Parts: sequence; C-alpha cells; structure tokens
Amino acid sequence: MIDFIPVEDVRWLAVVPILAALIFFHELGHYLVARWCGVTVETFSIGFGREITGWTDRAGTRWRIAWIPIGGYVKFAGDQNAASAPDHDAIDSNDPAIFHNKPLWQRAAVVFAGPAANFLLAIAIFAVLFISLGQPHTPARVDRVIEGGAAATAGVQPNDLIVEAAGESVDGFADLKRIVAINLDREMNLVVERDGRLVELSMRPEVIEQDDGFGRMSRMGRIGVVAVSQQEFREVGLLSAISSAVERVWDTTGATLTALGDMITGQRSVSELRGPAGIAHLAGEVAQFGFVSLINFAAFISISLGLINLFPIPMLDGGHLLFYAVEAVRGKPLGEAAQEIGYRIGLGMVVTLMVVATFNDVDQFGLVDLIGGLFS
Repeated sequence: MIDFIPVEDVRWLAVVPILAALIFFHELGHYLVARWCGVTVETFSIGFGREITGWTDRAGTRWRIAWIPIGGYVKFAGDQNAASAPDHDAIDSNDPAIFHNKPLWQRAAVVFAGPAANFLLAIAIFAVLFISLGQPHTPARVDRVIEGGAAATAGVQPNDLIVEAAGESVDGFADLKRIVAINLDREMNLVVERDGRLVELSMRPEVIEQDDGFGRMSRMGRIGVVAVSQQEFREVGLLSAISSAVERVWDTTGATLTALGDMITGQRSVSELRGPAGIAHLAGEVAQFGFVSLINFAAFISISLGLINLFPIPMLDGGHLLFYAVEAVRGKPLGEAAQEIGYRIGLGMVVTLMVVATFNDVDQFGLVDLIGGLFS
C-alpha cells in the first residue's frame, strides 16, 4: 500500500520552481549577450542529462528541460561540451558565428552575463519588495544590554543609539547584525550616541554556535544587545528602492565572501556549506512564513548563484574569465593541453565541493532518514 506523503514533508518542493527560475535567468544572460554578439546558440538547457521535453526555435536553438535539475547550460557553436570547452576543429573553420572565434571582449561579456543576470535579478526582487511593502527598518537603539556580554563589558548602555560599527555607518539594527556577523572574534569599534554626544567604545564580539531555526548550526558573532521592538516600514520611491536593493546585494555579497574567507582560514567550519538538498530543505522551511519570505530567500540564492559562478574555477564562468585574463596578458589563448588540465582540475574541485556540501546536508538535516521514510 502506498501512503500519501504529508504536506509538511514536501515543503522542499518549493525550491524546484525557484531554482529553475534562477538557473533560467542565469543562462538567459549568457544567451542574450551571445545573440547580441552574433554567436550561434545550439542548446539552451535547464538541467542536465536526458531531455524530458524541448523544442527547436527558428534560429536553430534547442530549448530543453532535462532530468537532473541542479543546473543548466547554454551550448554555443564551437563548444565541445556543456562546459564550453573549445572544439578546435570547429574553430579552425574561422566561422564568425562560432563563440571561440569572437574577440576576447565579446567572449568575456558573454561569460560574465550569466552571473550578472543573477545579481540584476536579486536587485529587481529587492526593489519590487521595497516599493510594494516598504523598506523594513529597526533603529539601532539599544533596549537592553545582556549581562556579561561583549557590549556590557565595553560599556554600552540602554537607550544608546549605535551609529557606527567596525568603521561602517549603521543606519539600523540590520546593519549592526550584518557587521557583527562578519567580524567573528575580531576587535571592533562601536560609536554610540548618548545624551546628545558621541561615545566611542571597543569590543570583541562573542562567537557562539547557533541553530538558525532550520536545523543548521553555524558560528555567529554576538555582542549582547537587544534592539527596541519598533520595526517600521519606510515608504520608498523607485530610485531609492533600486539604490537600497543594490546596497542589499552588495552587503550580502561582501558578507558571503567574508564567511568563505573565514572557512578558508579555519575561523568557520566547512560544515556550514550547503548543497542542493540542504537549500531545498531551507526553502521548504522558509515557505512556511509565506510567499514574501520565499521570494526574499530566492533573491539571496540568486546572489549566491551569481557569486559562486564567478569563482576562478575552470568549468565555472569565473574559470573562463581567468583563462581570458591570461589570454589578454599573453596575447594568445592557453594551449589545448593546459586548458584540458584546467578543466580536469576544475571538475575535481566542483565535485569535491558538492560531496562536502551533500555530506553536510545529510549530517545536518537527517536526509537519509527522510528519504528512507518516503519508501517505508
């Protein structure tokens, strides 16, 4: 007998259309700039592996949806495979519609367009949310200081308004949380407004292991203050919303890079890395809080997707850009053997990261038990 899976066990399905949309926009960036540069696009694929469904447009591009929905690719004329490794026989034909025969700046623009599309999508999502709902704002005014915490030790007092932290201006409590989060166990300054005057303090955030509410443990910075509970939503116009959205994307990107740097130096654990299954689990949990929370989550995933693809790892967009940078310096492309070695190294790095992330998903979320339960 087959039992229906309870609704709460399939919340993770919310991630499928989200990831598909983010992948589509990423590949659409590549596609549009490639067509603008006169490159023939042979395949536009969402997912890898065997095709589920597809169609061929008048330009000869095969648009397809495949079985393995963990990525996608655009294959150009002159590409040997989905990773855009050059087919040297095709390049020798000197066909101007072949991607690898295009000028260096056009190839770089086509490659960069994918990650850029993800960043632009995140900006658009945040801007629409700010315009339609208003921009959430909690003043960085201290309601309570936790005894024994870093703030109490430094001399922070109730009713202090925090205006600067670690050299950055603080407009609200969200700014303070972001700055503290990326200053794990580092000495940082704090400037507060108290009784009409500015007071400069110094502290070292406490590092704690914290469950984010979705079963994920991570190291967090904490100074030990509680903000006043008076969140407000500021009305913003179009230009202000776009500006704030760009700032949100910039801050998120910076915080992500800092966290990755901390993993490399050992200040954070690699157990915080998440794979597709972990992201699906988190998306399902976020979906409980409503559509707006899910869309907000999608914007953050879009930023991560754009950023990861810019890493200088062969097979990823950043790896291609690295090859192009070397080509610009040398005045000619790397040799076929060197590029092949690079792609093999890149494949090994990507597979290693996926294995680590998947292991973390299984360990943190008990996905083995979940999958086993679906078939019991």
